[in-house]
Amino acid sequence: MTQYVSEVLGLVRSALFLPASNARAVAKAQGLDCDMAILDLEDAVRPEDKDSARAAAIDAIGGEWKARIVAIRINGTGSAWHDADVAALRAAKPALVVVPKVERVADLPAIGVPMLAMIETPLGVYEARAIAEAPDVVGLIAGTNDLAAELRLPPEAGRGGLTLALQSIVLAARVAGGVALDGVYNRLDDPEGLEAQCIEGRALGFDGKTLIHPNQIEPCNRGYGPGDAEIEEAQALIEAATGGAERFRGRMIEAMHVAMAERLLARARR
Repeated sequence: MTQYVSEVLGLVRSALFLPASNARAVAKAQGLDCDMAILDLEDAVRPEDKDSARAAAIDAIGGEWKARIVAIRINGTGSAWHDADVAALRAAKPALVVVPKVERVADLPAIGVPMLAMIETPLGVYEARAIAEAPDVVGLIAGTNDLAAELRLPPEAGRGGLTLALQSIVLAARVAGGVALDGVYNRLDDPEGLEAQCIEGRALGFDGKTLIHPNQIEPCNRGYGPGDAEIEEAQALIEAATGGAERFRGRMIEAMHVAMAERLLARARR
């Protein structure tokens, strides 16, 4: 799991949710530049389409995708479709499963594949460390819309009221050695606002961000990708490092900084 996190999930900048019931959207998404595609069986699918969406998602994971990872988001524990989703994915073995509204370790199904747990409630935030350390969990996703609603934040309040919850999710993921993905950005026609939120999310420690529209992929990849100055700095630091603590461009560096620079360059190559 550790290698999977560091070499695959750790490079995810953009994770696009797609309704598995929309065959046209799924076909189009196979050629998109998102790092992860998440075929959704939950919120984006009407109740009468749940069974057909499940079958379509399982069929789609075998297709040719530009994305590094194709995941499936199941319906949550307690829903009418959860057990059928779990049984089907246990047999299909997708690369990754996204589990919504996880509040306790007991909410996590036994599927036998890597899972990302969505933290969408105050209780989920409080239990995030135990959830992140549960078997097969390789990271956490901040469900910011549900969190804001549960915390009773005004619609135009911004993300200030979410700061503690967001940082708690990042901390829990890091303690467990997993990844952390930020929640969605609701404004579809605001690429500048999205990119600004991506830069903010990266500053909080998130690896990448979940998205709800293909138009959001480019601003997200840019916001979570290192800029030219960062790349040059990282390359120069690695070349200058000789081991131990030493001076580099007016500051002290050590092995930790070299590892950070190498991680940044790996993301840049992606």
